[in-house]
Amino acid sequence: MFTIWVSLLPIVADLFNDRLTKIQFHYNENPQKDLTVSEGINSQDLIKSEIVTIQGKEIYYEVYGDGSPLFLLHGYSMSSESWRPYVSDYCKDYTVYLVDLPGHGKSDSFKNDLSIKGVAEDLNYLVDYLKIKKISAIGFSFGGDVLYQLALLNPPLIESMITIGAVGSWDVNNFKEYSEGFTFENRENFPWLKTHSSDDQIKELMNQFKNYTVALTDSELQQIDSKVLVVIGDDDEGIDLVEVSRVRKYLPNSDLWVLPNVSHGAHEGKNKDEFVLKSKSFFSKQ
Repeated sequence: MFTIWVSLLPIVADLFNDRLTKIQFHYNENPQKDLTVSEGINSQDLIKSEIVTIQGKEIYYEVYGDGSPLFLLHGYSMSSESWRPYVSDYCKDYTVYLVDLPGHGKSDSFKNDLSIKGVAEDLNYLVDYLKIKKISAIGFSFGGDVLYQLALLNPPLIESMITIGAVGSWDVNNFKEYSEGFTFENRENFPWLKTHSSDDQIKELMNQFKNYTVALTDSELQQIDSKVLVVIGDDDEGIDLVEVSRVRKYLPNSDLWVLPNVSHGAHEGKNKDEFVLKSKSFFSKQ
């Protein structure tokens, strides 16, 4: 679902202007286009950055730390940069993978109509390329919806996952005011879009938002074996609490954490430290 609601634009702009770091990427002659981050993350934490071709699409990812694999997935219209402030919190316990999901960041622009299942398929191919058999994962909004699809696509893969502001089902057609405000003409109101490669990519992201629709049936929820922590802000206008209740009922191995007086980004700002602690505790459960 849409990463930040239109009614919060003035607040969000200030927040993201503080957060966005200036990153420089340098290409070398390696055919896989290895990249290095020269600013914004301690160089000793970065193990690898790379663009790989997956199903005919270039996908960018970064790797930090040491331990079991932990994937951090961003919201729609954002990029892996949104998770960089969290790398130092996790990299001592996990090998952290930050991915620019298809259509976003340093990855290729969308080549077909947006499909949440299709993005999950591309992510599954990336994990296979990396020769990883088991992962933990955190997905914000769009990234959370992708994780639900990935859990269905490759049931053994995800041991534990945390979804923030996402319950696996969402339809942009139910939120016309969001799509009407999320236009290229209004792009200056969305400063995080500057992390993308070009105006053409931004235009395509905004155009594809009209295709953001995904739905999980009761049966599909029951098929998800992964441990799931559903994190929701009680002021999140884009989340139907009836749908939250349905997901909690049918997900066989799930917990629910509702944060009071919080909107869509329940893991951010003053909640960041508590979120990190709780997420680590959740992942450590057997």
